[in-house]
Amino acid sequence: MSSQAVKPPAGLLSRQRHPERPIWEEEPTLVGRLGKPVVLALVFLVIAFPLYVVVVTSLSSTEAVTRAGGLVVVPRELTLAAYVQLLSGGVVTRALVISTAITIIGTAFSLLITVLAAYGLSRPGSLWHRPLLFVVLLTFLFGPGIIPSYLLVNSLGLIDSYASLILPTAISAFNLIVMRAFFMGIPAELIDSARIDGAGEFAVLTRIVMPLSKAVVAVVGLFYAVGYWNAFFNAMLYLNDNTKWPLQLVLRTYIVQAQVLPSGAGGVTATPALGLAPAPSLAIKMAIVVLAVIPVLLVYPFIQKHFTKGVIIGAVKG
Repeated sequence: MSSQAVKPPAGLLSRQRHPERPIWEEEPTLVGRLGKPVVLALVFLVIAFPLYVVVVTSLSSTEAVTRAGGLVVVPRELTLAAYVQLLSGGVVTRALVISTAITIIGTAFSLLITVLAAYGLSRPGSLWHRPLLFVVLLTFLFGPGIIPSYLLVNSLGLIDSYASLILPTAISAFNLIVMRAFFMGIPAELIDSARIDGAGEFAVLTRIVMPLSKAVVAVVGLFYAVGYWNAFFNAMLYLNDNTKWPLQLVLRTYIVQAQVLPSGAGGVTATPALGLAPAPSLAIKMAIVVLAVIPVLLVYPFIQKHFTKGVIIGAVKG
């Protein structure tokens, strides 16, 4: 009796010759190719147009603001009077210096303790590894609350000090977990070979781990820097002396609450130098917004290339 091979169904042969691919691997359709630039252009306009209006208004004269009835869209009679008034001394200039110093010092301090904590938690044999990691993860679910935080800061004698703007938010659990996950992805053979050569933990961290972790350090550093630069709530809680206010608290007081800036705001009310006419109040408000936004816009392009490698890889491997 001769055996006859069983032929597979025609549909199965077709699927074997042309295997189905995931939808994200398919060739884009004509509608997709044409719609993508249109959608991206619309998103860009939605983001860029408000910034454009803010910048143009900050550079407008009193006549241009009056003619526009508010925010200026079409630039006319551009002037730097608002920026000259703000940067000629007073509250805004002082707040700008304070915010810059807090951002630099706070970011450096937060990166230091985050790197040390993340490296310690990434080593399975480290002391109290699991209990400490559990405490860190617990902070995702439970926050300390405003009143306990204020009582703690007050008991430490940090009220009206710049340390109150740094120490309560010195470390972020999210940034710590991301950096720990990245450190755990570093091949153990590299660390073991360094230890065989006699390197201690500090030498392993500085000579092996850190050179391989520039991407995640840059991204986490940007997160910390943006957080310190944009923070105003801690300053509102812990700083009673208005001469120590950072830029964001001045921005909130002058624009959001429409209050008159405290004494010493000569940079806002003084007659500008260089023979310029005094800027309108709306232009000064928009100029404060520009000064608050520009530093982040200048730093972000240099860090953006590290986002995929620094955050996504670390998060996946965690």
